[in-house]
Amino acid sequence: QVQLVESGGGVVQPGGSLRLSCRASGFIFNAYTMRWYRQAPGKERELVATITNTGASTTYADSVKGRFTISRDNAKNMMYLEMNSLKPEDTAVYYCKRMGYGYWGQGTQVTVSS
Repeated sequence: QVQLVESGGGVVQPGGSLRLSCRASGFIFNAYTMRWYRQAPGKERELVATITNTGASTTYADSVKGRFTISRDNAKNMMYLEMNSLKPEDTAVYYCKRMGYGYWGQGTQVTVSS
């Protein structure tokens, strides 16, 4: 069974940094493109970043480009989101997602506030 478990969220000040982790199991991890999404209260869930199965290609939302870095370690079945220069607008629950899998995990809360 597919499992995706996010961790690493927390409360940080504007300009701070966090690294989110996604631990994957139950599927051949290196065969799938993976994504990070986020959802703020009262807003639609939005795509933040995408990474292809080997990690050779990455794509970012304009709002995070240059500040966030998506990466993966296929040997460990792990995906990461390095978040730098955080802004209050980044406050949201962050979710990892496997392409083709229609379920969402618990996510991890990121709060950027002074």
